[in-house]
Amino acid sequence: MAEDKRESRTTVTVSPAATVQPAPAPVRPKSLSQQLLPAVHGMLARPLSSYYLLIASSGLLLLIGLTMVFSATSVQAYAANGNAFSAVRSQLIFAVLGLVGFWVCQRLPAGTLRFLGVYVLGVAVVLLGVLDLLGGLGSLGVLAVDPGDGSVSLGPLTGDLLWLYIGPVGLQPAEFVKFGVVLWGADIIARKGAALGYWRELSMPLFPAVGLLFVMVGYNDLGTMLVVLSLIIGLLWAAGVRLRVFGALGVLGLAGIGLLIAAASRGAGSGATGQPNYRLLRITMWLDTPKDCALDLCYQILQARSAIYEGGWFGVGLGKGALKWNWLPAADNDFIYAVVAEELGVVGCMVIAVLFAVLAYTGFRIARRVEDPWRRLAATAITTWLVAQAVINMGGVIGLIPLTGVPLPLISAGGSALTVTMAALGILASCARAEPDAARALHARPSSRWVRLVWAPLPPLPPPRRPGPSRPSAQRPGNRAPRGR
Repeated sequence: MAEDKRESRTTVTVSPAATVQPAPAPVRPKSLSQQLLPAVHGMLARPLSSYYLLIASSGLLLLIGLTMVFSATSVQAYAANGNAFSAVRSQLIFAVLGLVGFWVCQRLPAGTLRFLGVYVLGVAVVLLGVLDLLGGLGSLGVLAVDPGDGSVSLGPLTGDLLWLYIGPVGLQPAEFVKFGVVLWGADIIARKGAALGYWRELSMPLFPAVGLLFVMVGYNDLGTMLVVLSLIIGLLWAAGVRLRVFGALGVLGLAGIGLLIAAASRGAGSGATGQPNYRLLRITMWLDTPKDCALDLCYQILQARSAIYEGGWFGVGLGKGALKWNWLPAADNDFIYAVVAEELGVVGCMVIAVLFAVLAYTGFRIARRVEDPWRRLAATAITTWLVAQAVINMGGVIGLIPLTGVPLPLISAGGSALTVTMAALGILASCARAEPDAARALHARPSSRWVRLVWAPLPPLPPPRRPGPSRPSAQRPGNRAPRGR
């Protein structure tokens, strides 16, 4: 028995050489996306990433715009004035004024901006009314119409289709209308809150104001009216209006646009009558093939396509474009994207499109993160305004949509448009600094006092986070809360 126990306790040992070790798995090198994505996520997770993205994208667009305005205007400016920098000098002055507007709007608190909204919109509507009155009096023959440019003058006031000149100062009232609608519309919708789900609360006073602007702006400038409508859609979308309300408003908007197209005539507002419907002609030109389109009607479209064709992938070189030598009308304004296509090619056009995409992502990111209802609405409206205007301009130049004649934000020449756009970006920058994480980070490590005085004060500190379960999501306006038992 003892021997049996000893035999049962014996163990069989296996030599190490007999064991089979598994081969180590080959280490695969990380792909480029696996290396970049964590870095991008880390950068976006920083508290002030929205603010820096906004400053970087808008600043690059402004620099590109100044460069392309100089390239598009240098030849004609030298031929007319003997100075190639005369046109871009004016654009630089407006850029400085725009930076002042950016600085002011970034510093103003939300309450002050909400208070100023109705006054900004009121002044813009008055200026727009004066411009339309001058155009109407010229059409009726009460005031003399300049046969050269179609302008109408009354004392120190001069109306030239979309421009109102008060002495030597020229303004585009429609640009200030966009800014006023952002401030006033966001304030009205923020005040109504959940009551926006009822048609009566939604329609008053928003619908009468929109209808008035539809006539005053859309009769002379359908492109700007489309931008204003996009802005209002952004406001209502951020407020959480139901889809069936959007459907009804879409039908009304399309009917109104159809009426504006039917009522248009060439030279509207400048005294010319009995001319073909130029808005309908733009749609038919867009639908026609280039060989079927008359040269005098499709001249701008054909020249823009020629610029894109000549530019190719990398362009002919900055400043070396040929169509800006008085071959392409409005080369520094509505058709500056065609100059970019010719001189910088598809790559340059894609850089501008990507920068606008970054601006769109940043604006909607700010609107999603900020807690104040007015700031959320204003950020959404401003982002929708700039992105819609960019899409309308670039799509019209490359032929994806009919031409409407709106400038490319931050790129095209124009004083009123650039100044107002920069001021709107200042509001967006203020909203970015008011994000909860950004505000806490700025208060945790505040900058020096002179920096706060010169650049921007500290944003309001959000309320402290309460421990416990996460709060439920806010009710969408117009939806009933669930009934409790």
